[in-house]
Amino acid sequence: MKRIICSITVLMCVALLFGTGIQEQTPDTYRIGVSKIVTHPALDAIEQGMKDHLAEQGFSITYDVQSANGDITTAASIAQKFKADKADLVVGIGTPTAQALANVFTETPVLFGGITDPLEAGLVPTYEPNAGNVGGVSDKNPVFDQIKLFSELTGAKTIGIVYTSGEANGVQLKDMVEQAAKDLGLGFVAAGVSNSAEVKSAILSIANRIDGLYIGTDNTVVSAITSLSEVCAQQGIPFFTADPTSAEGLDYFMVWGFNYYKHGRKTGEAVAQVLRKEKTAGEVGTIFITDPTEFELWFNLDVAKRLGIEIPQRYLESAAVLHRDGKMIKSE
Repeated sequence: MKRIICSITVLMCVALLFGTGIQEQTPDTYRIGVSKIVTHPALDAIEQGMKDHLAEQGFSITYDVQSANGDITTAASIAQKFKADKADLVVGIGTPTAQALANVFTETPVLFGGITDPLEAGLVPTYEPNAGNVGGVSDKNPVFDQIKLFSELTGAKTIGIVYTSGEANGVQLKDMVEQAAKDLGLGFVAAGVSNSAEVKSAILSIANRIDGLYIGTDNTVVSAITSLSEVCAQQGIPFFTADPTSAEGLDYFMVWGFNYYKHGRKTGEAVAQVLRKEKTAGEVGTIFITDPTEFELWFNLDVAKRLGIEIPQRYLESAAVLHRDGKMIKSE
């Protein structure tokens, strides 16, 4: 009987030992709050790219994804919600939501994605790694080169833009396009909006004064990008967008911009570094994407033909996507 009891005791000890080992190997489950300024394909792609990267890295994460629907007051409420829920890390996709998170969280890591200039937006004290608790990935576009090529191909002498006047990202983009137009000796016309419902009336107000429309990564404007496409098609205005993610099905002439899913994966890499405690959010700094393979160039040959625009063969050969007869005929 003593031997039986001894054997049972040994087995229980072994079970407890292995049970403890299994428990230690179970990954922690992190609570991450994700706040987007609006819901549209580019921002959704950033979210998905981030989630996919973190899943592939083996992290166990419970996400709370919220959209502010373009409202800054709602963005502030979302930040307070994440604080009350004791999120382990928060991610702001879009400038106003990242600003709202940074205003509320002073110690919890704040990561961002889809932000043109976090320094100008007051999110970081420097682009370099620092002692703060905010860092992430910028989607700053090569605006000068974009405007230059757009003007050369279309012959546009006056460039128009619709931008969100109350969003730092939108104002910065407008200023960058205005400066590029000035440097290139081009005219410039801008129309500001406060929400997506005003986008169509804004483009209608400037349509007869512009030769081409440029739309960058302005979240509120991109959320209503179909309205811009429709007006440009009706008015015969070449339409450039810097957001490939939202371009499918539009009457654009040219697209040149980030693959936002890849941008999201970069954001996921930054989040992973913080969760592993390899870096603080501040030590991540601001990551600028400069690799040409992270950008995509698209042309819509149907629109080019309708507008009488000839696209040199060298650009067609370097394009990631071409559309002809309503179909995507090349994709890399």
